Amino acid sequence: MGPCRIARTPRVAFVGAGPGDPELITLKGLRRLREAEVVLHDRLVPPELLDEVRPGATIVDVGKAPGRRCLGQGEINWLLVDWARRRERVVRLKGGDPALFGRLGEEIEALRAAGIAFEIVPGVTAATAAAAHAGISLTARGRASTLVFATGTDHGGGLPAALDWDFLAHVEGTLVFYMPVGSLPSITAALTTLGRDPREPAILIERVGMAAERVIAGRLGDIAEEGRAAGVEAPAVLVTGPTVAAASAPLTVRRVRCHAVM
Repeated sequence: MGPCRIARTPRVAFVGAGPGDPELITLKGLRRLREAEVVLHDRLVPPELLDEVRPGATIVDVGKAPGRRCLGQGEINWLLVDWARRRERVVRLKGGDPALFGRLGEEIEALRAAGIAFEIVPGVTAATAAAAHAGISLTARGRASTLVFATGTDHGGGLPAALDWDFLAHVEGTLVFYMPVGSLPSITAALTTLGRDPREPAILIERVGMAAERVIAGRLGDIAEEGRAAGVEAPAVLVTGPTVAAASAPLTVRRVRCHAVM
């Protein structure tokens, strides 16, 4: 047998930063971040995590935000490939979990086409963090055995027409909508018009895991109005389903215009 080779860390690591709270990153994710020579990060990653990057490393903000010039996905793909060819360790730091609504597939495709090795370090996603902070379970034996994660907005900022709204209206379980703020009235109207009970408990959780996190509780039929009245802004998630009735308000969470959801 030939000499044993020590496996090298892949040149690019996609790391989930978690939603807002810097302590929710995994140990492996934090280790990869501290080892990185280049970090390409999204807009909503906890800024405290960037303090963990080694001195002299290159940090590039590739996040998208309204009102500022943002890099297109093609440019981000090119940067990943270019830096990986020039450096040994690159971290693509994404908010939440990199595999959920983060264009991970497009970036992986670019690396594979260039023959660059990569790994994915999962992170805590906004849905699970939101449920934890609200004191609810996303599933429950005999009540909610199905859990659906859906996007609340399409590429143009409107209601996603490609979603199977009839299925969502009738599925017996918990629905979580990411990025729902701009389409909230349309989302709730589509669900209730097609048969989902407007009295079903629902919560909006704004800025999950951040210091300014808020929980707005109501029912599916009125949660859009509750959110509008409370001035909810992105980022936020909408959670609706039978287990939401058990929501509590931990001391770390400010609850706005809270109504009973029994």
